[in-house]
Amino acid sequence: MTGVLLHLQSKEGKEAMEYLVTAKEMKEYDRNTIEKIGIPAAVLMERAALSVWDLIRERMSDIAARAVTIVAGMGNNGADGLALARLLSCKGYPVVVYCAGDPARASSEWRRQYSILQHYSVRCLDVGTDFKGISGIASGILVDALFGVGLSRDVEGLQRSVVEAMNNCRAEVRIALDIPSGIDSDSGVVRGIAVEGIDYTVTFGFCKRGLRLYPGCRHCGVVILADIGIDQTAFLGQIPQMVCFDTSDRELLPQRDPYGNKGTFGKVLLLAGSKNMAGAALLAAKSAYRTGAGMVRLITASENRVIVQESIPEVLLAEQTDLEESLQWCDVVAIGPGLGKSDTAKACLKAVLQNSDKPLLIDADGLNLLAEEPDLPELLSQRKRPAILTPHVGELKRLLHESEKTESFKILLHEKAKMLAHKLHTVVVAKDAVTCICAEDHPICVNASANSGMATAGSGDVLAGVIAGLLAQGLSPYEAACKGVRLHALAGGRAVKAHGEHGCMAGDIADHLI
Repeated sequence: MTGVLLHLQSKEGKEAMEYLVTAKEMKEYDRNTIEKIGIPAAVLMERAALSVWDLIRERMSDIAARAVTIVAGMGNNGADGLALARLLSCKGYPVVVYCAGDPARASSEWRRQYSILQHYSVRCLDVGTDFKGISGIASGILVDALFGVGLSRDVEGLQRSVVEAMNNCRAEVRIALDIPSGIDSDSGVVRGIAVEGIDYTVTFGFCKRGLRLYPGCRHCGVVILADIGIDQTAFLGQIPQMVCFDTSDRELLPQRDPYGNKGTFGKVLLLAGSKNMAGAALLAAKSAYRTGAGMVRLITASENRVIVQESIPEVLLAEQTDLEESLQWCDVVAIGPGLGKSDTAKACLKAVLQNSDKPLLIDADGLNLLAEEPDLPELLSQRKRPAILTPHVGELKRLLHESEKTESFKILLHEKAKMLAHKLHTVVVAKDAVTCICAEDHPICVNASANSGMATAGSGDVLAGVIAGLLAQGLSPYEAACKGVRLHALAGGRAVKAHGEHGCMAGDIADHLI
């Protein structure tokens, strides 16, 4: 696994992604840091509290000067909240702590922090006796330290009432420690109820999966990763199985040979665009060029030829009868954008699967043909080199022949994508607001940096072209998929900045590539 991750470094040699950990992984890394490396738990907790204090001091000191309310559970997340209360009190801020739970069942670190807190001027209240105080908060900062990463059941009873009270209060700023209470840290699922309106989540050590996966990502506000002294040294060979790119587009692009030529940077064969669907072919072809491909040859419906020549004269046109020769000519094949599901389209896809083992991307109608024609998946799974499939949620459901409700399916998107990747021995780019890239023997790569402006017709065609362009320049299918999704999202961010989320079109995303 280490060898895989080395390919995901920036040009400066730094890690180009952040690790996304499960609760089990995080607890293991925490234990390794304390027991095997030798950093005391109290030191880690103090650094966690200091990181939140830094956020308050730097971004909201005027609000904090009025009041800070901390709702603390009985675990180590609550203990972080108690340590924060002490620090804030020392700086002169008025602090109230609501303790939610039975102190007799509190963790040892919680009892330690609570004992220390008794020496400071911090009001500590029991929510059982002063419950209405939380819902009555009308200003200042609310800190959610109720649950940490260990939540594994629905929030019920007293804790549910506490969450409801936090949701009903009118605090000016809301901060969650590690993860908003009620969010499953592994899946992002809401465990019955979750704290809403969080402005900042300060997460410790490594980012938690639930902060990036849907729907948890909608609850966490701005995520701040705090360095508290737990780093990759604590892995001890057990590397997290999910990552998220966090780097600029310049760092993601392959290096260019200053003495190269158009052949050096790869030749893409694009099969796209049925009658009245020239736009899909144009967007994909343009994006492949914008990402660095040296040449793009397009096989498309005859009705599209004039439009293509006038719009992108750099594109090389070919006929379907030239397919065999084109498969020999190219370095990469991309098939599907606007292709349709005609007999001709099916024959093209079958010919590609039977006659070429070159890097392959299948998108849009190519995926629908895979789902509908039983002979095609078997041909795909027998390829020597894994293809890249780029389904949106509906296409992924069809490929898996599942009828589950879309909302439920979205919550399990990374698991469903991994299932398809293993079934067909492919790289799967499961497209949604949070996109998941899955492949056999690779960590799941998540992209949560897209925006609603990218949810527009043709956006997927742009992504297909971007990934094909990276494949043409020699990236592996997995690396091209991961980096292509990130490049696409960064371009979408620039396009939205220029045109707004309501006015963004797929062509704008293509124009803002690189």
